[in-house]
Amino acid sequence: MQNILLDGRTFVDKATTHTLLKDKLDLPEHYGRNLDALWDCLNTDFTEKIITVQHPQAIEENLGRYGKSLLQLFDEVKEYNDALTIVYAYEMKEKEAES
Repeated sequence: MQNILLDGRTFVDKATTHTLLKDKLDLPEHYGRNLDALWDCLNTDFTEKIITVQHPQAIEENLGRYGKSLLQLFDEVKEYNDALTIVYAYEMKEKEAES
């Protein structure tokens, strides 16, 4: 089983995002660098993977609606491909000390 770590803070624009996804997820050379192509690649790869997305909130903060669509894609593809496990790791913020 492959363990893949994606740091949402590094998803700063669409081009960088797709370069990171291609490298980290070992996507094929013909990967189209868009959400439809990502869906096709993830939905047809039955290699068992655990994909941990750290700081997923940063994806939406950096990419706006495109980031939200990417996170929805992850949620939907795991329903279709039992070989994929997607885990979101949020950073916990400490409560401010009360005066």
